[in-house]
Amino acid sequence: MGRVEGKIAIVTGGASGIGKASAIMLAREGAAVVVTDVKVSDRQILETEVGNGAIFIQHDVTNPTQWQEVIAFTRDRFGQLDILVNCAGIIEIKTPQNPEEATLDVWRQVTSVNVEGVFIGCQNAIPLMKETGGGSIVNISSIAATVATPGAVAYGASKAAISQFTKSVALYCAKAGYNIRCNAILPGAIITPLWDDLLGEGERRAENSQKVVADIPLGKWGQPDDIAHAVVYLASDESKFTTGAQLIIDGGESIVS
Repeated sequence: MGRVEGKIAIVTGGASGIGKASAIMLAREGAAVVVTDVKVSDRQILETEVGNGAIFIQHDVTNPTQWQEVIAFTRDRFGQLDILVNCAGIIEIKTPQNPEEATLDVWRQVTSVNVEGVFIGCQNAIPLMKETGGGSIVNISSIAATVATPGAVAYGASKAAISQFTKSVALYCAKAGYNIRCNAILPGAIITPLWDDLLGEGERRAENSQKVVADIPLGKWGQPDDIAHAVVYLASDESKFTTGAQLIIDGGESIVS
């Protein structure tokens, strides 16, 4: 306990899945957490689940003004920002997303959330972090950044962009002497609501789930906590000599692809 005691964190996409698990684990380890998402079914329940006085803010990560408001709230409420977890992301597979049939609208929708949201977040967080002694930025990418995704080209390209951008932010902040680290986590098949459209329902869901697991050497789905543990590590001082890293957590899937 207490691995991020006294630190202030913002977690985007924090209402479900990896974002929610990360927010809960950061709070459990002592951080005060500002949880953001475009929507939440019950704000009070989420804040209670995260714990440690967590605060939810409705937030569209593609909106620069809303990012400024989240950062300003954090500054006014806590006086500092130590941790930013850019977790908000979408896949959008309800329409074809192969290279022939993917529409420009879908491409822009996916990249606006997955890439521009991370860019705007980092751009707004860096000034506050550097003013208050530094911090840690954790960007949630995907193993889709490293392997071909012919059925989800916008998603794969967006995650590859996050991985490259992470390295650029890391080097920029290091050379500027800001004491800000920036790292990426590349999850594999982590069972979250993001998979609902891909897996379907009923018997179809069970069959599709088995197909996914068949490609994972460890033979099982990953859980949101598997990523949250890594988020806490990268957010904490335990990783004080780690920046620009790409941490793959995928049950071994990428080493056989």
